[in-house]
Amino acid sequence: MSSSPWGRVDETGTVYVRTADGEKVVGSWQAGSPDEALAYFERKYEGLVVEVGLLEKRVQTTDLSAKDAHAAIDHLREQVDAHHAVGDLDALRARLDKLAELVERRREERKAQRARQAEEARRAKEALVAEAERLAQSDQWRAAGERLRALVDEWKRLPRLDRKSDDELWHRFSHARSAFSKRRKQHFAQLDAQREEARRVKERLVAEAEALSGSTDWGPTAARYRELMAEWKAAGRAQREHEEELWNRFRGAQDVFFAARSSVFAERDAEQAENLKLKEELAEEAEKLLPITDLKAARAAFRSINERWEAIGHVPRDARPRIEARMHAVERALQEAEEAEWRRTNPEARARAEGLTGQLQAAVDKLRSQIEQARAQGNTARAEKLEKELEGRQALLDQALKALQEFGS
Repeated sequence: MSSSPWGRVDETGTVYVRTADGEKVVGSWQAGSPDEALAYFERKYEGLVVEVGLLEKRVQTTDLSAKDAHAAIDHLREQVDAHHAVGDLDALRARLDKLAELVERRREERKAQRARQAEEARRAKEALVAEAERLAQSDQWRAAGERLRALVDEWKRLPRLDRKSDDELWHRFSHARSAFSKRRKQHFAQLDAQREEARRVKERLVAEAEALSGSTDWGPTAARYRELMAEWKAAGRAQREHEEELWNRFRGAQDVFFAARSSVFAERDAEQAENLKLKEELAEEAEKLLPITDLKAARAAFRSINERWEAIGHVPRDARPRIEARMHAVERALQEAEEAEWRRTNPEARARAEGLTGQLQAAVDKLRSQIEQARAQGNTARAEKLEKELEGRQALLDQALKALQEFGS
């Protein structure tokens, strides 16, 4: 027979452990001496001590879930309650009880933290919805559109609420964005309609200008051409593909008439020679506007020059193409600058570029997250495969970002 502070072995080889509730049978030992039996079951106890210590460390130093922690505690408790070890089993039970209380406290703390985070997310999303609904009524198409896209990114970064609340807020948010997009489309559709109306008006003006080109009623016809020019300017710009063609026909019709008048008024050659000198000075003044660095100032200056140009009158016929070509070159430069400015500030094109950039950025971020997860799981093959895919997506994103920068240049 052999014994220790926490257990003993009787003459039959039965091993007992001492607990607060009395002795409990640990097992039967026939393979060796009683001391060897006690040593064997004491080692099993030490193993339980180590496992309990490791579990305590995991609970205290990692984010082990309450469910997994309780499962581990219950597993160890079953081993302790099975009394298959010799040692202070009551102390182990106390440690497990204390650990279970700690897990419960942590569970409640996490529950409270999740509730706080959910409330913060709710308030943040309600604020985003309120701002989106205000922006839905804005006429600042570019600024409001950019802000709405930024709000979408902010929404995506926030955690989800309960399904009903999240769906209701998203419905309001999405409705506000749709309302803004609808109003913006209507606005630009109206602009297109105005350009179409300008085209119809200018086609009528061209038809009348061409009908007048053969007139020999010099004074009234010239006056009517000036009126037609005023109507032309008041009509606004037609679609880009029609504007130049109509303008060439309009100016061509005027040229025919004024060329004929010039041949009749040959005696005015001296006056026209003076006109030529003045227009050469204006052409030189206009050419100094190039290259265009300040479009608004250049447009205003050219308008002033053009008004003085129109007020001067005709020049000798053989000099007209040369002198007008100089002005047309400046005018074309202005038109090209205006078109470039229009393209640069086109909200539809910018919106498409930003949408593509946002999609590519999200894909890149997702791939990076997957790579990190694969490496954390030790899946090197998957990580390398995802990195190759990331290289392609990153290249596309770099191109999209470069294109987007052109809108702000």
